[in-house]
Amino acid sequence: MSNRTFTMIKPDATRKGHTGAILQMINEAGFRIAAMKMTTLSKEKAGAFYAVHSERPFYGELVEFMSSGPITAAILEKENAVDDFRKLIGSTNPADAADGTIRKLFAASIGENAVHGSDSSENAILEGDFFFSKLEQF
Repeated sequence: MSNRTFTMIKPDATRKGHTGAILQMINEAGFRIAAMKMTTLSKEKAGAFYAVHSERPFYGELVEFMSSGPITAAILEKENAVDDFRKLIGSTNPADAADGTIRKLFAASIGENAVHGSDSSENAILEGDFFFSKLEQF
């Protein structure tokens, strides 16, 4: 099990000015930021990142959305990072998310759900390495 996870603050949360508040919640939950940058994704990069969903009906819409504006990508570190971060962000559907979670506070819908979080330690490594070279990870 890895003590790292990966997150992206998505374009919807960035557009609405929630990046700082989300980062504050991450810090207050005891995560250490091991790498972070604000960037934009081209459609090609968004498509590559979400390739696992390429056969799903929402794939095209997801790629459009994720390339629609700036995101903040980060590698987070904490014991039990993946599970603890999944609890902090809440359910994909903000209507089902627990009170006080990032998605309950900042997400508008299943599609515009404010933040991405890795679903496994293996994916956290792959996703972090997609955005950051080893020289950028501390």
